[in-house]
Amino acid sequence: MSYSVGQVSAFAKVTVRTLHHYDEIGLLRPGGRSHAGHRRYEDADLDRLQQILFYRELGFPLDEVAALLDDPDADPREHLRRQHELLTGRIARLQEMAAAVEQAMEARKMGINLTPEEKFEVFGDHDPEQYAEEAEQRWGGTAQYAESQRRAARYTKDDWKRMQDELADWGARYDALMADGEPATGERAMDMAEEHRQHITKWFYECTYEIHTGLGEMYVSDERFRAFYDRTRPGLAGHLRDAILANAVRGS
Repeated sequence: MSYSVGQVSAFAKVTVRTLHHYDEIGLLRPGGRSHAGHRRYEDADLDRLQQILFYRELGFPLDEVAALLDDPDADPREHLRRQHELLTGRIARLQEMAAAVEQAMEARKMGINLTPEEKFEVFGDHDPEQYAEEAEQRWGGTAQYAESQRRAARYTKDDWKRMQDELADWGARYDALMADGEPATGERAMDMAEEHRQHITKWFYECTYEIHTGLGEMYVSDERFRAFYDRTRPGLAGHLRDAILANAVRGS
């Protein structure tokens, strides 16, 4: 039994372009070809793709994934044990985080020193205090919340406009990056994730890699944030989450 690149794309929920890229760099070469020369993937290829996607989800760069999978002394069971250990550790760390801190920092802007008219002018139909009570209940005792409150209280209308303009510019460039087919583990995507992290640090609070990783998970799990990012481009929230994780691995 063999499968076309389109079938594998549907099975694995990756793009055809990604599979072509994996073939081009030698990470996943299909085991066969059709009479017309089209790629045909066999069961062993699907097993390898599963391993690639596991490591990708954990933030491993593609060159490291290749080195791990092509190690002649590696036991396939060892890959699964290693991945299970890494995933378990990641879950434990995420459970310890205040994973939704940014819900207080981006969605509500408590303490904004603006008139109602200025708020409407800056934020349009988005109410910056929509989640204020929820944010205070969940993170009111954290240092990040306190720091964000302190900064937000002194921002002027021009400050908020400048921040919004920076976000809009970042979003447009991220959209273009995805349109170019850049993988989340690529250098451009990781650089954009780092810029996102620095934006939070600049405007709200010191955003560590650990906090940023937690925020990335929230962008996917919280439908409000997923909708916010996916308005720029469908799938952006998940792509950004993966880029944030890859950037955290790179920066650690």
